[in-house]
Amino acid sequence: GFAHVLQQPQPQPQSTGRCGSILLSKRDFSSSSSHKFVLSHPSEVDSGHGTRGRVVCVTSGKGGVGKTTSAASFAMGLANRGKKTCVVDFDIGLRNLDLHLGMERRVIFDIVHVLSKECTLHQALIKDKRQPTLSMLAASQTRDKESLTVDGVERVLAELCASFDYVVLDSPAGIESGARHAMYFADDAILVTNPELSSCRDADKMVGFISSKSRRAELGGKALPVSQSLLITRYDPVRADAEECLAISDMEELLGLPIVGVIPESKDVLTCTNLGSPVIDMEQSPAAAGYSDMVDRFMGEEKELRFVTAENKSFLSYFSAA
Repeated sequence: GFAHVLQQPQPQPQSTGRCGSILLSKRDFSSSSSHKFVLSHPSEVDSGHGTRGRVVCVTSGKGGVGKTTSAASFAMGLANRGKKTCVVDFDIGLRNLDLHLGMERRVIFDIVHVLSKECTLHQALIKDKRQPTLSMLAASQTRDKESLTVDGVERVLAELCASFDYVVLDSPAGIESGARHAMYFADDAILVTNPELSSCRDADKMVGFISSKSRRAELGGKALPVSQSLLITRYDPVRADAEECLAISDMEELLGLPIVGVIPESKDVLTCTNLGSPVIDMEQSPAAAGYSDMVDRFMGEEKELRFVTAENKSFLSYFSAA
């Protein structure tokens, strides 16, 4: 009985040109036809012959669904697989990614310092002590989110993509400045949602936003569309069977995206956040196994979804070969 709610036609937002419009204003986001490419054309990275890394945006519509938790584990998972990875916090004014990675005491410079040329990108990058192939670029806690500009973000991403295989962008919730800039240059987008109607409705709006307002969308037939996939967090199959929350099939029908991962409800998430360690590195944790599966699927491996049925399995069965 959930699916019909999102099937009602939604009024499309109109471009008002006002400051604060949810659409990308022409003043801030220049037309691709006249824009000089600093971050190389998407076709270069799609062809497999280019030298730059891929930009992956971890986003959602609704806040509190686990974007930062997921971005930290996803980035660590890529790095653990030998991929040079940089994860960037785009939540200007409310940064938390540094806490999830245990780097909060090491932040000296942030992305706004780089954009304003108060420091070099190299000075602002923080290398993970556990995994040397992972680096982080922090958000500012004190600056205004309007510090982000398209040209400035493109310049930083171009420099990052020249050095890293993957640049993971931890987007803030909603479609304000930080989220708009994070998704604009994305090659891939991972939509994070909880199994609840409001979360899926907001994610559905974000799907349309990425499909129409990203740089790839502006380029039209000259580039492939942004590759979008769904990451379901805090999933409890027992509650889903009792119709206390959305089931996997409901969310697939509502959003029409391939599922890249299912993360089961777990107390380990809060524990790892407090410890400053990504969940994916926690041994014997179903949540860690869910994130590991998610990274494998993103890298192209075919894996059956786990943690989606309410069968009474032993704990160790979660870690049998998928």
